[in-house]
Amino acid sequence: MPKSKPLTDAKGEVRELTAADMKRFRPAKEVLPATLLVKLKVRGPQKAPAKERVTIRLSPEVVQRFRATGDGWQARVDSALKDWLKSHKPAKV
Repeated sequence: MPKSKPLTDAKGEVRELTAADMKRFRPAKEVLPATLLVKLKVRGPQKAPAKERVTIRLSPEVVQRFRATGDGWQARVDSALKDWLKSHKPAKV
């Protein structure tokens, strides 16, 4: 196999990639150490969708209060709605 051209020159400038360069690329999960993949939280394919993507309109107060709780706020909205469903029935319109 012929030696490939370096991706950068002496100044550190990256050259334009060729089709041959692209063919040699491999997925990150094949070349990065497992410890780094854990830190990067690279997940495998989802076995089955756990949640359904929907679009809803919520009042600004509700969104602001949940967003203020930080990352995972949408999961907390989901949890609050599940809790509400335990003691209520959604009204039919």
